[in-house]
Amino acid sequence: MSNSIATSAAPPSTNDQTRFRVLGAISFSHFLNDMIQSLILAIYPLLKGEFNLSFTQIGLITLTYQITASLLQPVVGLYTDKHPKPYSLSVGMGATLLGLLLLAVAPNYGTVLLAAALVGTGSSIFHPESSRIARLASGGRHALAQSIFQVGGNTGSAVGPLLAAWIIIPHGQSSVAWFALAALLAMVVLWKIGGWYRRQHLNSAGKHKKSGTAAVSSLPPRTVAWAIFILLVLIFSKYFYLTSISSYYIFYLMSKFHLSVQSAQVHLFVFLFAVAAGTMLGGPIGDRIGRKRVIWGSILGVAPFTLALPYADLMWTGVLTFVIGLILASAFSAILVFAQELVPGKVGAVSGMFFGFAFGMGGIGAAVLGSLADTHGIEYVYRLCAYLPLLGMLTVFLPNIERHRLR
Repeated sequence: MSNSIATSAAPPSTNDQTRFRVLGAISFSHFLNDMIQSLILAIYPLLKGEFNLSFTQIGLITLTYQITASLLQPVVGLYTDKHPKPYSLSVGMGATLLGLLLLAVAPNYGTVLLAAALVGTGSSIFHPESSRIARLASGGRHALAQSIFQVGGNTGSAVGPLLAAWIIIPHGQSSVAWFALAALLAMVVLWKIGGWYRRQHLNSAGKHKKSGTAAVSSLPPRTVAWAIFILLVLIFSKYFYLTSISSYYIFYLMSKFHLSVQSAQVHLFVFLFAVAAGTMLGGPIGDRIGRKRVIWGSILGVAPFTLALPYADLMWTGVLTFVIGLILASAFSAILVFAQELVPGKVGAVSGMFFGFAFGMGGIGAAVLGSLADTHGIEYVYRLCAYLPLLGMLTVFLPNIERHRLR
C-alpha cells in the first residue's frame, strides 16, 4: 500500500510541554503494576509443584489473567473516551491488590484462577486510562511518552522474577502477600495522578467546547481498517512469541540445560531487562525516523535471532534472548501511536483495543503453547515460534501517514 495521507490530529494538550513528572509517576505506577503481574508468571514452578499442574494448566492461568484483561480493556477504553474517570486507576489497582492476597492463600487451582482473573481486571482498567494520561502529558512527543510509560511496565516485569527468586520461592506461596504493599503504594500514586488528570480534562473540555473542533482522519475508512488489521497481526506475532519466553523460558532452560529454578529466573530477568531497554529506545527513535520504520526493524529484524535460538548452547541462548528482547520490544510504542494517529480522538478505545488484543494473544498463546509443550516437548515450542517474526513482512502494506512529517 503506497498511499501517503496525513491525518488531522486532535487538538494538542492543554500544555505544550512534555510533563516528565507526570510521565515519571505513571511509569512508576506501571512498574508496580507489571511487577505484580510478573510474579504470577515467575512462581509457575512453585504452583506447578504445589498443585501438581500440567503445562496446559499453567497456560490456563495465563489465559485467565490475559483474557480477563483482553475482554475488558476495549470496553473500559471506549467508555472512558466518553465518560473519563480520573480516579478509576486507583480502583483498578484495588482489584489487583485483592488478587494478590487471594493468590497468597489459594488452597486449590480454582482459587488461583480466580486470583489471576482479579489481577487481570485491575490491568484492564489501568492500561487504557494510563495510556491516555501518557498521551495527554506528552506535549506532542507521543512515542517518547508511550515509551516512558511502557518502560516502567517492562522494568517491573523484569524485576518480578528476581523478587520471586529471592522472596517467594524460598518462603513459599504465602509470601506473595507482602507484595500487597506495592499495590497500596501504586494506589496512592495513581490517586494523585487522577487529580492532575481531572484538572487537565476540565481545561481541555472547555477549550474543545469553545473551538467546536473534532478530531477526524482524512484516510479512507477502508484504508484505516486494513491498517488496523495489519497492526493487530503484528501484535499477534510479537505477543505469541513473547509469551513463549515469559511463560515457558524457565522450563525450557531447566529442561534443556538442567538449570535450577533460581538460575533460570535470573536468565528470564536478563531477557525482560532487554525488553525494558528496547521499549525505551523504540519511542524516541520512532519520533525521529518514523514509526513504520521502527515496526519494520523490530518485528522482521528479529527473525534471524529467533530462528537461531533453538539450536544455541547456553551461552548463546542468553545472548540471543537478550538481543531478541531488545529488538522485539521496540515495536509496541510505535504500533500503538501509529494506531492512535489512524483513529484520532479515540485514544482510550484504541489503547484499550490494542492492549486488550496484546493481552488476549498472550493468554491464548500461553494456553496453546502449553498444550504443545505437553504433547511435543518444550523445545518444539521454540522451534515453531521462531517463524512468527516473519509476519513482519506485512508492514509493507501499512500506509505512509508520517511521510509528510519526515521530509
